Parts: sequence; C-alpha cells; structure tokens
Amino acid sequence: MTEHAAQHSLHPLPSRPLRIAAAQAQAEAGDVEANVATVAAMVQDAARAGARLVVFPEKFLSGYEPDLVRADPLRCAVRPGDPRLEPIADACRGTGTVAVVGAAFHDQGELYVSALVIDANGELAARYDKQHLFKSEREIYRAGGAGCTLELEGWRLGLGICYDSGFPEHARAAALDGCHAYVVGALFSVGNGYHESRTWFPARALDNTCYAVLANHIGTTGGWNACGSSAVWGPDGRPLAEAAADRPELITADLDPRALRTVRDAEPMLSDLRDTATHTRTRRRLG
Repeated sequence: MTEHAAQHSLHPLPSRPLRIAAAQAQAEAGDVEANVATVAAMVQDAARAGARLVVFPEKFLSGYEPDLVRADPLRCAVRPGDPRLEPIADACRGTGTVAVVGAAFHDQGELYVSALVIDANGELAARYDKQHLFKSEREIYRAGGAGCTLELEGWRLGLGICYDSGFPEHARAAALDGCHAYVVGALFSVGNGYHESRTWFPARALDNTCYAVLANHIGTTGGWNACGSSAVWGPDGRPLAEAAADRPELITADLDPRALRTVRDAEPMLSDLRDTATHTRTRRRLG
C-alpha cells in the first residue's frame, strides 16, 4: 500500500484565550417571543461572566417542537429579517457578545434546523443549517448543504447541531478547515442521549485535538426529557466545565492556545493525518 500526504495544514493558533459560554434553560413550547427574552437575558449573563460567545440549545427559540413547527411555521419558525429577534440583537450589540442561537428557520418555503449567529454588532452574521437530520426530522426539514466556520479573535469555531456530532466526519471537516473548537447546540435526552453525548463529545475533541462545546436543553420539550449537563471538553477530551442536569445554568470555559499547543504536540493526529481519499488499497479474497 502506498500513502500520500494530505494536502492540508493546521491553522495558526490564536494569540490569546477566548472565554466561551454554553447556556441551558427551559424553552417555552412554540413561544418565540418568550424564548427570545430568555436568550437576551442569558446573553447579558454571559457578558457579565466575561464570555465573548455564548451558544444555546438546538431549536431553542421554539423549543424542540416538530409538530408545532409543522402546524404553524410562521409562528414557530423565524425567518430572514424577523423582528422578533431584535431583543437578542440589542443584547449582543449592547454587550459586544456573539450569540449562536438554535431555531427552526423558514426560508423561501423551506424549513431548516438552524444555528443563527448574531454578532457583536447585533447583525445576523451567519446561519448554519443542520446537515445530519434525525429520522423524525426528515419529513419536516431540509438538510443543510455546507458546514460553517466562525472566526473570532483569531479562533476558528466549527458549528454543529445535535445529530451532526454523532458523525466523526463532521467535526473532522471542521478541524481540517482549521477549527480550534467544535461548538454544538443540541437536544440530548436522559438515558441513552446522555450516554451518547458523553461518548461523542470527548471523542470529537480528542480525535481532532480541539475544544468541544455543548449547549443542551433541560426539562421536557417536544415529548423528550432532556438531560441538561451542557459542557465543555478540552482538546485532550477531558471535561473542563459541566452544568447541572435539571436547572437553568450558564457555564463558561477559557479556550487557551497554550493548551491547544501542548495537546497537539503530544497527540499529533491532525499533522500526521493522511488523505484517505488518495490511498491505494489492496484487496485479497480469503478462503
């Protein structure tokens, strides 16, 4: 078998730490205005805690409520230029904080499961649409066609939404785009969902020697009993911060370029990565 070196290089490390926050709260079913108010208040909390970016759970603005979204998308999904988002824009603008907010999004007749990026100027700077839809979502939503990398103070942050994180290739694509952290809003439920989150996120972090950040729902939403426990993992896969399972909470962690350098020196998987698409393979039939 012959091997060819991958045609990629690691993005330069940031020059200083970045404080990031993950927020969890009880979403009000189908009440976009109430959930916007919760997001705006927690953006203020994140700013007081010194965070430059705060991420919220999947579809937080409606709650994870597929039946409500399908029945009344104009009420439960947000759309381009939606005036209901203005309190979040005001909070981001007033504090200089970036918010990544989960929402059902209605665009040109299609529904998406989206992460809306509202920047420190209060502008909708980016929108990431979930690429890997869970089986119950496929009859309602359209899958996204591209990944999304944010750049903030020298940090490259790759976005994911819930089920995306179960696919190693998704976080790897972010890492190969130079991302230093993988940032995900999700709905993980008690029981198997908690097990999945505690398996997938440390693996995504260590596999790619990057930080991993999870913002999860609490309480009941869309018939699911969420397990909370929003968390941040270091680039070595070890947990740095974890929220409670059942109460509103905001956790923060400092993403540190020195930790990235130390882990990547000790675990050089990315720099040693080979481009499997160009591998020549041998095949032998046995027996």
